[in-house]
Amino acid sequence: MGISTSLDANGIGNDRRRDRIDVAPRFTQADVIRLNNLFRGQDAAEVVASVIGAGLLGETAIVSSFGAESAVLLHLVSRVAPDMPVLFLDTGKHFPETLAYRDELAAQLGLNIVNLTPDPDELAKKDATELRWSYDPDGCCEIRKVKPLEKALTDFDTSITGRKGFQSATRQGLPRFELDGTTGRLKFNPLANWTREMLDAYFAEHDLPRHPLEAQGYPSIGCSPCTSKVKPGEDPRSGRWRGWDKTECGIHEAVTPLGDDPANDPAF
Repeated sequence: MGISTSLDANGIGNDRRRDRIDVAPRFTQADVIRLNNLFRGQDAAEVVASVIGAGLLGETAIVSSFGAESAVLLHLVSRVAPDMPVLFLDTGKHFPETLAYRDELAAQLGLNIVNLTPDPDELAKKDATELRWSYDPDGCCEIRKVKPLEKALTDFDTSITGRKGFQSATRQGLPRFELDGTTGRLKFNPLANWTREMLDAYFAEHDLPRHPLEAQGYPSIGCSPCTSKVKPGEDPRSGRWRGWDKTECGIHEAVTPLGDDPANDPAF
C-alpha cells in the first residue's frame, strides 16, 4: 500500500492510503488551484521546503534531464530532501557531456539517481537501426522517454520538474502546480516564474557547475541527434527538433492556463 496526499479546504495535507495497482486519481484540479493560490508569491525555496516538509505531495520524485539549467532545481530540492529519487531518462542518445555532467552533479550534491532505460525488446522491434529519430521523432521519444518514465512514475504521486515559463512560447504561463494528464498525478514546477538572470544568480551564489555544452551555444540540451545550437534572439528551446513541428518530447504538453482569474496565477 502507498500513501497519497490530497488537500483539505484549508490547503493542509491529509494522507489517504490506496492500492498502487489501481489508477485512482491522487489529486484533482481543485487541489491544483488550491496549491497554486496557497503558495502564490512565495519564494521557490520556501515553497519547496513547505510542500515537502508538510508531506503535501505524497510519494515524490524529481525528473531531470541534467541539461543546461538542471543543477538549480537539483540543488534546491536536494537540500530539503537529499534522498529523493532523481529519475534520469538514459535514452542511449545523450551527448557524452550530459552523462559526465550527471555524474559530476551526483557526486557534488549526493543525488539518489535512478537511470531509466528503454525496453530492449521494443527498441529491437521498433528502432533496430537506431535512426527512428530521423524520420519519426515522436515515435523515438515515445520509446526512449515517454514509456520508461510513465512506467517509473506509477509508484509516485508527484513529479518535480525544472521547466520555466521563459523557455519557449509553449511554456508561457506555466503554473507551479498542475495535473499530469489524466493520471491524477501532480507536477510541481518550482522554477515556473524564474528568469535567466535568476538562474545565473543562483548558479553563482551556490557555485554550481554549468553544463559544458551551454557555453558552446546550447541553452537547452536533449538527445544529441535532435539538439542544435540556438541563434541569438531565438527561444532557448528553438534548437530542439529544429525543422520539425515538435516542441516537446511527449513527457510535457503545451501549457494550459488555469483560468482568467489572476488568483490562479502562481507566478506573479
